[in-house]
This record gives sequence, C-alpha cells and structure tokens, in this order.
Amino acid sequence: MSYQDYRPAPFNILPNVVKNLLIINGIFLLADTVLSNQLGLSINEMLGLYFPLSDKFAPYQFITHLFLHGNFLHLFSNMFALWMFGAVLENHWGPKRFLVYYFATGLGAAVIHLLWNWYDWNTNPNSNAMYSYVVGASGAVFGVLLAFGMMFPNTLIYVFFAIPIKAKYFVIIYGLLELYSGLSNNPLDNTAHFAHLGGMLFGFILIKYWKQKDRRYFG
Repeated sequence: MSYQDYRPAPFNILPNVVKNLLIINGIFLLADTVLSNQLGLSINEMLGLYFPLSDKFAPYQFITHLFLHGNFLHLFSNMFALWMFGAVLENHWGPKRFLVYYFATGLGAAVIHLLWNWYDWNTNPNSNAMYSYVVGASGAVFGVLLAFGMMFPNTLIYVFFAIPIKAKYFVIIYGLLELYSGLSNNPLDNTAHFAHLGGMLFGFILIKYWKQKDRRYFG
C-alpha cells in the first residue's frame, strides 16, 4: 500500500446522515405549516408521540415524532445543534454508527419521557399527560451533545458565541439544568425535559458499551 492509503478521510462539513436529517425535518415542518393553513390538518397532531393509553397512540409515533417540530425556532435550534455537534461525530464514527446512535438516543428519550408521564399521571390528578403529545428531535440531539462531550471533552464551546467553556463542563451544566427544570414540574413549561435527559442517558450507556467493543473510536 502507498502512503496515501493511510491518509484520514477529509472532514465533511455536511456529512450525509446529518444533511438528510436536516432536509427531512425541514420538509415535515413545511408540510405541517402548509396543511394546517390550507386544510386545517396538523401533521404534528397525527404523528406526534402520545401517551400509550391514549386513543391517539400508535407505535409508529416513536419514530415519526423525531422529525416533527412545533415551529421554526424549535426546528432551527435542534437542527443547528445537530449540525454543529453531529457533523463532527459522523465524520469521526462514520454514517452507520452515527445513524444508529441518533435513533437509539431518540427512542431512549421517548421511553424516558413516557415513563415520566406515567409517573406524573399516577401522582398528579391534574396532569394532562394522557392527552398531550410530544414532537421534536431534542432527545436525539441531547444524545448527540452528550456524545460530543464524551468524545471531545476538552473542546471549547462558545456559549452565545462569546463565552468559552469546555465541552465536558457544558454537557454537565446543561444536564443539571434539565434535571432541575424537569423536577420543578412547572405547569407553564411545555418542554419535555426528561426526554432530553433520556437521550443523554441512553447515549452514555451506548457509548460505554461501544467503548468495550471497539477502542479505535472510543479509546
């Protein structure tokens, strides 16, 4: 083999999995906006993730809710974070491993969210967990953020594009804030904080498992 055979692959600023996730999520928001305005149909209400005891629940919602967002700001914040951290991970891991990780953390986030809703429904008589639904890629994105912090712990992240903080500390602080917000259970807060924590939890478990299997990427 020549020396060229050992060169690392060039960094792709928009790798295929991240690129396609951005496109699909954007298409779903556009479709929901158009159908809602023109026909009064809400894709989010049809494909969002409902509580399993709800009449509106369907198993496919575990997947479909990951591509839906409430508005453009919700979409932009998730997709920006996905591109910012996910592109680095996909370049490092490769597309197959990154795709598995993304959906594993997204599904794990949904499971934790539903478990918290079940607890809330059983302990809080005023809970609307039975009737509400959740949309968004946030659980998977928080899994991606956790992975970035574990894989590149000393990389500087610039909060508000100005304040430098190491990735490992950024992840810890963000996780603690999500835990505090989730436990506060503010009735005016419609953010699925335990979905975020679930994505981080499943990401941590998966990376630890992969580290035992393959230290080339996790050593």
